[in-house]
This record gives sequence, C-alpha cells and structure tokens, in this order.
Amino acid sequence: MRVDLISREYPPEVYGGAGVHVAELVHALRKAGTDVVVRAFGVPRDENGVTSYLVPAELAGANPALATLGVDLQIARDVEGADLVHSHTWYANAAGHVASLLYGIPHVVTAHSLEPLRPWKAEQLGGGYRLSSWIEETAFAGAAKIIAVSEGMKRDILRSYPALDPTRVEVVYNGIDLEKWKPHRDEDITRSLGIDPSRPSVVFVGRITRQKGLTYLLRAAALLPPEVQFVLCAGAPDTPEILEEVREGVAALQLLRSGVVWIDRLLSQTELRTVLTGATTFVCPSIYEPLGIVNLEAMACGVPVVGTATGGIPEVVDDGVTGKLVPIEQADDGTGTPLDPDRFVADLAAALIAVISNPKAAKKMGAAGRARAEAMFSWDKIAERTRQIYASLT
Repeated sequence: MRVDLISREYPPEVYGGAGVHVAELVHALRKAGTDVVVRAFGVPRDENGVTSYLVPAELAGANPALATLGVDLQIARDVEGADLVHSHTWYANAAGHVASLLYGIPHVVTAHSLEPLRPWKAEQLGGGYRLSSWIEETAFAGAAKIIAVSEGMKRDILRSYPALDPTRVEVVYNGIDLEKWKPHRDEDITRSLGIDPSRPSVVFVGRITRQKGLTYLLRAAALLPPEVQFVLCAGAPDTPEILEEVREGVAALQLLRSGVVWIDRLLSQTELRTVLTGATTFVCPSIYEPLGIVNLEAMACGVPVVGTATGGIPEVVDDGVTGKLVPIEQADDGTGTPLDPDRFVADLAAALIAVISNPKAAKKMGAAGRARAEAMFSWDKIAERTRQIYASLT
C-alpha cells in the first residue's frame, strides 16, 4: 500500500507542532513497513521519497490562502497511483480532498487545529480566512477518516462540525521521540543563551500567536519571585501586531525584574533540549491547544509542566503528578478568551510559584512526566494505530 502524505511543513522547514508530528510519523510508518511518499510545501529536499512544491509564479503575491490552493492543485495532480492520501492541516486538506475525488482513493485528515476556533487568523489572512475555513470544512465532510490528536480535539471537531458522523473521527495522540528528547545538561550552552543555570527558571517555547496565551503569561511572569528567571523561546509571529504586543510586554517585564530572557531564533534540538532540562518548570499558557507536542518534549526531558486546563492539555499533564493544570473559563465564541483574564493570570502565577517553591516536588513531577511520556506517547504506538486506520479503509 502506498500512502501519499501531504503537509505544508516538513524538515528542514518546520515551525510548529504539526511539522514535528509529520516528520516523526513518516519515520515511524516507514520503519514499520509502510510505503510513504511525502509531498510537502517549500524548497526541494534531498530525502528519498519526498517531493517539494512551490507557489506557482502566477500566484506569487496573492492572498496566502489562494497561494496555498495553487500548491495543493499541483500536489493533487501528482498523487495519482497512491492507494490512500493523508493530509495534515488545512494547508494540505484541499490537495487531499481533490486527489480523493480525482483518483477515487480514501482521504484521511489529521486535525492539528481547527479554523473555527482560530478566528484571530482573520488578522493574518483577511478574506483568506474564509477560504481556509471553507477548505477545512469541505475536506472534513468528504474525508474517509478524521484523526484528532486528543479526545479534547475530537470534541472540538464534532462541536465545530456537528453534521459529521462521530464514527469517522478517531483519536491518535501526538507522540515524542524518547531517544531524541531526554534530559541533557550543558551549562556552557545554557550560559551562551543568556540563562543563569544557578537560578530557577520558568520556560516557554512556542510560536507568537493568539492561541498560545503569551499576553497572559507575560502578566503572570511579573508576579513570580524576583530570583526566578523567565525564559521565552518564541518566534514566528502570526502578525506584526501580535509581535509588537509581545515586544512591549517583554520590555515592560524587563523594567520590573532581572533574568528575563527572550530567544527569538529557532533553537537547535540540542539547545532546546538543554534549555528544557535546565528549567525548574515548563509553562503552556495556551487558550487553544489540541494537544501540544512541546509539553511532551518538556516531559520527556524530565520537567514538570504547568498548563492551561483546555483542549488536549489535560490528557497530557496529570494534575498534581506530572505538573499542574490551571483552571480557565472561556468564551464560547471560538476565541477561547478567558472570561476573567485577571483570575486566569493570578491562577497561572500561583501554579508556577507552587512548583518553583518546592524543588523536591518539582523534580518528582518531572520524573513522573518522563515515565508518562514513555508509557503513552511513543511514536511506535502512534504509527501502529495510524496503520490500523489505513488498513480499515483499503
């Protein structure tokens, strides 16, 4: 069986969790014997079995959603001969949907996020947000199976698209490479990044988007004890406006306290693993998060995770065992906005302080997180479950 797997992101062009997921899934599927052809956006890659696609010259400068369709149509043309097509995120969904119609093959969609729950993307895409939403809805309606990366994500899918048959939605978690992501201490690397290894630290890693809750985190960081470092590994802003908000928030925080470190470049895997390993706690303040691979990366490095009790995060973080969950009441208009932002900020700060103030308990939580990652989130298990879904359709 030949599976054509379609993704906007694929190494070396990876900027978020979906790209990490695709790269690791492809490796695990091939290791298990599945013939996988990767079709990805971007510049040519050297890897066998991978074809890359650029935006057609005629659409250069067009709305990003329209340019995406131009890439998708090229990919759909080339899927001929596959037994099944598997697309990841709305960027690839149109290619999978068109190829399914064109060649009469099953289309599997993995949902890493949902357009109805990211209305702030209209800031980034303008009218293209209506186009991306249409693509996702159409692809979901026509897909043979939809894979949700958490039970929380499955609930969101069925709430956003109530006409879907629930039996077509399967849950397959994101995973973690347990050999690549494990504790790694290197104080020279830590210092080179501006982090003092002798001080406790709270670490955030993620893109600068509305859904990551950075504005709330920056307010919570102002409430942390003065000896605590705040390390922000954040880049790839969705819009200039959200970038400016974060810049202003960091600048204000730096006037209040020392040890505010903002790393806005993409860290190497070794650097990031070192930063995570040296953290007292990792923080995930997202207001929308289907699962959060970065939470798994932190857990695999033996670090407790403080995360918002939303989306798939409660399925990753075992409250009181591998970290702490921060309660949140959210608007049901798709934005996920906290109904009481001040309370959310205070609760987030309190959870972080509780972990930081008890290093012995934090270390125990970190060890439990590593054990949970090993037990539940290995890529071998996730690839096998994905192969079972493929087999049920062919």
